[in-house]
Amino acid sequence: MKKYRIILSLFFVVLISLGGIFYLRFKVYNSTGDSSAKKTFEIIKGEGASDIALNLEKESLISGKGYFLYYLKTRNLLEKVLPGKYELSGRMTIPEIAVLITQKKDDSIRLTFPEGWDSKKIAGRLSENGLNGENFLRIANNPGELKNNYNFLRDSKIKTLEGFLFPDTYFFKKDESAESIIAKMLGNFNTQFSVAFREELSKKNISVLDAITMASILEKEVRSDEDRVIVSGIFWGRIKIGQALQSCATLSYALGENKKQYSYTDIQTASPYNTYLNRGLPPSPISNPGLSAIRSAIYPTDSNYNFFLSDPETGKTVFSRTYEEHLTNKAKYGL
Repeated sequence: MKKYRIILSLFFVVLISLGGIFYLRFKVYNSTGDSSAKKTFEIIKGEGASDIALNLEKESLISGKGYFLYYLKTRNLLEKVLPGKYELSGRMTIPEIAVLITQKKDDSIRLTFPEGWDSKKIAGRLSENGLNGENFLRIANNPGELKNNYNFLRDSKIKTLEGFLFPDTYFFKKDESAESIIAKMLGNFNTQFSVAFREELSKKNISVLDAITMASILEKEVRSDEDRVIVSGIFWGRIKIGQALQSCATLSYALGENKKQYSYTDIQTASPYNTYLNRGLPPSPISNPGLSAIRSAIYPTDSNYNFFLSDPETGKTVFSRTYEEHLTNKAKYGL
């Protein structure tokens, strides 16, 4: 009988121990904190694992300090916690948090290229961040056989990549080559320039080059999506009847500088990009347009307007139906 009691007692001890182990493993690997909101949690250089665990517990990001330390110790991570700011949530498990704070962050370079930047400005930003902007610009200005890799570049009239370097936020490696950077931007353009866009241009018998050139002008001329489609309609209408576009954006590109008001001498500048002197579109895009400008170029809106100007103070587009009304608006806005 005594022997039976000893065996039974040992059984319960083992059962309780196993239950404790399972409970511990559950809390370590599956438990979460009490906070569902995302929080910015900062680990300061020099803080020990114990302090970090306590702070996580105070922020309700983990269920208990001990569980967190147990996980770090058993995974040999106590000395591998990295200082920095982390976006954490109480819905995350301890292993998920541990991965974030102990693995080296991606050291890629995050760069944003705004809509309307030309290749020269893009190259400048690349150089400022330690990337090969000079080589980037060389390829952009003379892509050579690279054009054959993309259907939208195979038009023989396309001589550079201006207009097709899609503006967006990109992540580059510190040693990313100029060729790789350009491939990412052209690949993005290929994705954004949808099948619907291409089919619409085919129906209208407008080339991709002409559409992107128009979009590049709209990007520089007009701020709002609502106004862009109207200006697009005005410009395509002028081309249809053989009237000069008279775009200040193209004149600025020809002069290499932007002015509030252009003189008679400026307007007489000899350049294929001076759309005051030359009818139709300029020979190539003057910037790299974003999706909104591209869409506006492809889907213009008809209106009764024939002229427009931009308020130099607000950037708002002011439309007019007659040339006399346009002159009145120019005087009103000091242009």
